[in-house]
Amino acid sequence: MGFLFSPFISIALNSITLYVITNFVDGVTYTGGIKFFILGGAIIGLLNFVLKPILKLAILPILIVSGGLFFMIVNGILLWALTYIINYLHFSGVSITFPNLGSYVIGAVVFGIINWLINLT
Repeated sequence: MGFLFSPFISIALNSITLYVITNFVDGVTYTGGIKFFILGGAIIGLLNFVLKPILKLAILPILIVSGGLFFMIVNGILLWALTYIINYLHFSGVSITFPNLGSYVIGAVVFGIINWLINLT
């Protein structure tokens, strides 16, 4: 039964993570309210399922040398991909913008810390 609820839990946790990022990282703006968070959580979940393993494999030597700190770059790429997908597909009334590279870096750090805390339990 847990397998059936796993995608919904993933979407909820990713939505909470996006909420934290949009409220605590300066300059990150979004439109769409709850619709953005649900859609964004689903897209992040899909990116984590498809893109993250490919990126991990591609940068495995760098991950080993950096002691895992390069995961922040992976998280930044995932946030950029989320921004690109939402803005490229023109979902009705939903958008997100990061004003500069520094916002992506801070967002990636927040994203990584929250994912780490979630995976502790």
